[in-house]
Amino acid sequence: MFDNKNILITGGTGSFGKKYTEVLLDQYKPNKIIIYSRDELKQYEMAQHFNHSCMRYFIGDIRDKERLIKAMDGVDYVIHAAALKHVPIAEYNPMECIKTNINGANNVIEAAITNQVKKVIALSTDKAAAPINLYGATKLASDKLFVAANNLVGTKPTRFAVVRYGNVIGSRGSVVPFFQKLIKTQKELPITDFRMTRFLITLQQGVEFVLKNFARMQGGEIFVPKIPSMKIVDLAQALCPECTLTEIGIRPGEKLHETMITANDRVVKFDTHYVIKPTINFSFIADYTTNLLGEKGVDMPVGFEYSSNTNDQWLTKEQFLQLLKT
Repeated sequence: MFDNKNILITGGTGSFGKKYTEVLLDQYKPNKIIIYSRDELKQYEMAQHFNHSCMRYFIGDIRDKERLIKAMDGVDYVIHAAALKHVPIAEYNPMECIKTNINGANNVIEAAITNQVKKVIALSTDKAAAPINLYGATKLASDKLFVAANNLVGTKPTRFAVVRYGNVIGSRGSVVPFFQKLIKTQKELPITDFRMTRFLITLQQGVEFVLKNFARMQGGEIFVPKIPSMKIVDLAQALCPECTLTEIGIRPGEKLHETMITANDRVVKFDTHYVIKPTINFSFIADYTTNLLGEKGVDMPVGFEYSSNTNDQWLTKEQFLQLLKT
């Protein structure tokens, strides 16, 4: 579906954007891939690696709606990956996080509707489910904006959906590279709480999930992949079996376990993923138990919750190391 199409990725110089670009170039023949971000150095470095004739690099901030409108001219599909994501930094700079993650999300929506983009998928996070920190709260607000945007389109063809998943193994700023950096100089790893668990997904899996959901989406869904959990203690021991683990106490704004679906969500279960149904009605009618690929799901009972500590899939140390190699 991406052959001869124009695709724009906000925050396209990040870990996700680069992998998504790699997969698009490998599996499809897009007309244009537009990388939209505000960091000229990262764009320059990315352009050295991805120099295909279809590549376009736009300097711009998602806070700038006029620039977004210009960048989306003629675009068919948008992946919204730009965000301020660092939990403690968001706590100290709340309005900056709000300007990017909420106001910026609204700008993406308005630019997409103005240009009659076919489909938009926004990337979310497990921290948006029952948030306890500002970053999670802004991403929940962003999710709500993208779901409700399907009400704003009128007769225009644009549709919006959200993809929510857990920690990406090895992504910039995540626990794996943090531990790997420490291991080079010491044999002691800090663990905030020995009971802590997290959902884990590889960058490749995340990209493939988003790609598939462009074909699945009708508009208004929050897609959640079925992915394994892992104890952070096991993760640390897999990376460095000889290291001493020191419990340092949970940080402000950090959860012991992550939740991607709360007990108050209305959920459809598919073979490989869940869909959180919108709580509002749209001008179009959608049966969320059957997606556009013809995959059929079943409604989950009220009270169903999807959390990292009660998950039925768990990564062993060996499986984690194998995923890390990929």
